[in-house]
Amino acid sequence: MASHRKSRPSGTRVAGIRTPALATAALTSVALLSQTAQANPSADDRPSLEEVEKKVDDLYRQAESATEKYNAAKEKTTKQRKRVDTLLDDVARRTQKLNDAREELGRNAAAQYRTGAAAPDTATFLLADTPQDYFDQSQLMSRMTGRQKRSVDEYFTEQSATMKKRQEATRSLETLTESQKDLRTAKSTVQKKLADARQLLSELTAQEKARLAAIEKRKQEEAARKAEELARQQAEAERERERQEAAQQQEQGQQEQGSTAPDGSYATKAEKALAFARTQIGKPYVWGATGPDSYDCSGLTQAAWKAAGVDIPRVTYDQVEAGTTVPLSSAQPGDLVFFYDDITHVGLYIGNGMMIHAPKPGAYVREESIYYDGESSIHSVVRPA
Repeated sequence: MASHRKSRPSGTRVAGIRTPALATAALTSVALLSQTAQANPSADDRPSLEEVEKKVDDLYRQAESATEKYNAAKEKTTKQRKRVDTLLDDVARRTQKLNDAREELGRNAAAQYRTGAAAPDTATFLLADTPQDYFDQSQLMSRMTGRQKRSVDEYFTEQSATMKKRQEATRSLETLTESQKDLRTAKSTVQKKLADARQLLSELTAQEKARLAAIEKRKQEEAARKAEELARQQAEAERERERQEAAQQQEQGQQEQGSTAPDGSYATKAEKALAFARTQIGKPYVWGATGPDSYDCSGLTQAAWKAAGVDIPRVTYDQVEAGTTVPLSSAQPGDLVFFYDDITHVGLYIGNGMMIHAPKPGAYVREESIYYDGESSIHSVVRPA
């Protein structure tokens, strides 16, 4: 049965008055807001500040890892280029020597011809494997003097050596090409990671940047607290060691207490390395840099120990092998502290849980707690001399 209720007019009511125009405007506004929300996701869709911070830190870490690969490829390329240059110089020298020997053979052949022997067969000469083969074929060996025979021997010996050197130079050139390719790849990776990190930071508002700075400050305060704790532990361990040594000496009836300081030779070198590192504080981190105006992490530690008269390798992967690994609790000033499972960062320990290091792009050489990125980031401690 059909309803006799009148249909309600379209539109909305404001104070009992129907306003179709206002309703249409409202619907239009809702539609526009919906479109705007789709085009510009809400703040809820944006990553949290903590997520941005982690992403930026990860990108810087990846950039530093790529930097060490770049450093390794650069070092390999430099060594390989020197080797290629040496080999090519050697090939040129040997080629000249070979030409001189060939001229000597020509003079010998001409002398044999003048004495009535058959003229040498050039094709036979070039195809012969040894001087004996050639002169057996040409029936000239018996007519040669000792000096002439030596000239022939020298020619074929030099010819064989020159061919080997040319092959070696070719292989070295191929290796150099691969090293250059690795260098370009590592360089591109570093640049990409740094660009991504800068882009993320540029998208933060001023308020977010302030909050990010506050988070970083709290991290530094926690790192400083851990450094102080380590310093106390090391001091207590040192006092205990001194007490045990004193007791042992007393039992042995010794009057003089032995020195409890680290090895004098190492301490002296470490002091020089640290003195150098301190003068670099404030200089910018630049990936691939080894000074004197800027450094990356391993470039700084290498330069510091070089100032102390100790040569250590260029990259972190090799530096970690260039010494004796010691427990963190026994770390001494001058020791190298390595970070992360892939060993892509290093700093120079100065004592009391602190180090001097070149942190990351955009930062400067500075003193900082070895816990700057958390205790779990510390890989190992190595004494390089």
